[in-house]
Amino acid sequence: MKKTSSSFLILISVFFFWGFVAASNDILIPVFKEKLNLEQWQGQMISFAFYVAYTVGSIIYVMLSKFNGSDILNKIGYKNGIALGLIISASGTLLFYPAAQTSSFGLMITGLFIVGLGFSLQQTAANPLAITIGDSRFGSQRLSLAGGINNVGTTIGPVLVSFVIFGSIANGAKLDNIESVKIPYLILGAAFIVVAVFFKFSSLPNKIEHQEEIASSLAAPRKNALAYPQLVMGMIAIFLYVGVEVSTASNLPEFMKQHLHTSTNNIAPYVSLFWASLMIGRWTGAVGAFNLKEGIKPFMRFIMPYLAFGVFLFVNKLANNDLTPFYLYAFVIVAMIIGDVLSKGNPARQLLIFSLMGITALMVGILADKMISVYAFISVGLFCSTLWPCIFTLAISGLGKYTNQGSSYLIMMIMGGGFISLLQGWLAGDHLLGIQWSYIVGVVCFVYLAFYGWKASVILRRQGIDFDVPQVISH
Repeated sequence: MKKTSSSFLILISVFFFWGFVAASNDILIPVFKEKLNLEQWQGQMISFAFYVAYTVGSIIYVMLSKFNGSDILNKIGYKNGIALGLIISASGTLLFYPAAQTSSFGLMITGLFIVGLGFSLQQTAANPLAITIGDSRFGSQRLSLAGGINNVGTTIGPVLVSFVIFGSIANGAKLDNIESVKIPYLILGAAFIVVAVFFKFSSLPNKIEHQEEIASSLAAPRKNALAYPQLVMGMIAIFLYVGVEVSTASNLPEFMKQHLHTSTNNIAPYVSLFWASLMIGRWTGAVGAFNLKEGIKPFMRFIMPYLAFGVFLFVNKLANNDLTPFYLYAFVIVAMIIGDVLSKGNPARQLLIFSLMGITALMVGILADKMISVYAFISVGLFCSTLWPCIFTLAISGLGKYTNQGSSYLIMMIMGGGFISLLQGWLAGDHLLGIQWSYIVGVVCFVYLAFYGWKASVILRRQGIDFDVPQVISH
């Protein structure tokens, strides 16, 4: 048990980097849009290039596995795959130097694309490993905990990157050549290399040995991963979930500029709060991953979200940001706590409840205005917080020996973050829906996610999998 816990702690360190880069992209969008005179949809190409890289990486993974005659991760090992992915991502950060020197938008998004390629391999290995490294009944809670670490990165990323980029213009200097952009990414690349070496020599297991046993005990085996309906529907769910999460955050700066006349260098704390909202929800969802007494769990479900909120306040206090606008958000968090309690740890039920709450938040943001809309759009982060582990757990449940293949297909669908944000950015044009009504795209995404939460539960029960009933699984 001690070895499993230490291995899991090593594993979740890589989740931090994914969050740091993903959230920092939302700071790059208004910077490049302003300095290179880009349209809103062109600025969204930053998100598009980064998230489509996940799809390209997953396609490469599937093709190489078929060409090789066996699954790549099963051959090279999980921790080796994560280390290789970190090295690939590090090579992408090197392009930020010439991109910043020449103010080249093309070079910059190419660098982000390569970073995303590395992340694709890392996620293919890390997500199923997080679910199966311990008791599979608590897989979604462990993935929530890993996601909570991811969102420490998403909370720090926008604030730190914004400080590095805008720190030089705090006294009125102008950002003429965007050279400040290269600094955080070059440092990040060096960190990737250090962590890759750490992973290579870590105690993290290289193999998942019990996948076929799980499959044979829960459902009749099938010819490939795509023969399982929970996976196919889960792929669509991942596409839409990542899409609504990324597009809500990446279009927030433009909404604030148009409706509140917020300057670019003052937007970072609000973007940071959106990503901190995911941390708040995931820290809450992770309570179930710990072996706590039943009387303590309800107490921790109330304490953990406010501890996470405290991290956000602390980070922004260090950055000398005004915290006054954010104190009221403590009351919004109560809605998420209620949803978590009602879900009772069931990933399908939580997906349904949180999707309905996401629809409500977006409709409030669309129909209201000013700071009410800003808080409503930011609160979408609370209701997206545990959707990734919920969808991932539902989608790969019962896949057995096809778990890696299924994981790769799910990672492939992260491209939704690029396509959905690009679609919303296009619809946000004044000649179409406008920035506020463009958020109707997210409402449509949540409608499907709510449906999948119900349908996946029905499908899995037919296969003998019920998350409300403790399952005896042989390890």
